[in-house]
Amino acid sequence: MAKPGPDNSTRPGCRRQGSWLAWLRLVPVPWTSSANPHLGGCLSRIVSSVKDSSAADLLGAIGLVRRTARRAARQASQQEPLPPAQSELLRLAARSPGITVADAAQELRLAPNTVSTLVGKLTSVGLLRRTRGVADGRIAVLSVTDKARQRLTEWQDLRAELAGQALARLSPADRRALATAVPALLRLAAGLESDDRAA
Repeated sequence: MAKPGPDNSTRPGCRRQGSWLAWLRLVPVPWTSSANPHLGGCLSRIVSSVKDSSAADLLGAIGLVRRTARRAARQASQQEPLPPAQSELLRLAARSPGITVADAAQELRLAPNTVSTLVGKLTSVGLLRRTRGVADGRIAVLSVTDKARQRLTEWQDLRAELAGQALARLSPADRRALATAVPALLRLAAGLESDDRAA
């Protein structure tokens, strides 16, 4: 008996993915493996397409949330907001007191001279302190000032307040879904960082 299969019109180049997906639900699993190389290749391309689309949607949503949160905080803040690159460097220096310019450049994926320019701008407004390293006086290390700590704390509190208000307007099901997704998102970030370091 001939093996079941889709209509011949669906074979060339896997043009009709919807037909393939519907048909695959009826096909025994062994026959969808290496027994049919054409089907295996087609299935791989379908799965890859679905994964790429899901990844793009996820990263797009994360980016949109981040941009919207930053914009809302800037509109609500009483202070003039820092440019994103300066803000990221300031937060990094707060998390890692004594970090060098070279290490900051590597962490932020920026050229050292770009970071040096950012350091100059932040020190000029009293938010960052650049001193000589204790172990090696030839190396400059970075630390935030009290003014910067206060600014970061106020900014974080404002963003948390705005995010809390937005969450409160969501349904209980949406809030549970977001809370459940947090560990997976942290693992995703760790995985992306590992891939970036290995590249």
